[in-house]
Amino acid sequence: MNLKFQREMAAKILECGVNRVWLDPNALDEIASAATKDDVRELIERGLIKRKPVKGISRARINKRKAQRRKGRRRGHGRRKGRATARMPRKRQWIMRIRALRKRLRKLKEEGVIDSRTYRMLYRKAKGGEFRSVAHLNQYMEAHGLLR
Repeated sequence: MNLKFQREMAAKILECGVNRVWLDPNALDEIASAATKDDVRELIERGLIKRKPVKGISRARINKRKAQRRKGRRRGHGRRKGRATARMPRKRQWIMRIRALRKRLRKLKEEGVIDSRTYRMLYRKAKGGEFRSVAHLNQYMEAHGLLR
């Protein structure tokens, strides 16, 4: 039984693609007898012809992979393409480091652990790239007795 004509009419009425038109398999003879758009509209109202839902693309696999990456999985040597500096540019590393150092210095000054002269001196040293990290800064201050 060729229902191509009815399917195409239904697709136009339902405003969807031909492949999304569902025809009731128990009422194929009745659908075949539909010759006009009005006939097809009536069949749609009776529920013998319906529009199928849009098929989505499942994100489940991607979400699972993202969750694993957040835990640190799937980041080994075999997964990497490009140098370390391509994955995290030097400038971005510097920005992260200098912000952390300046935040630490600001906190120490506000708490009164260091005076403004020491703050200025350490700030300039940080800007000059003397400290690798906040831990290194703390170590420097301990070694030079700069903490009150």
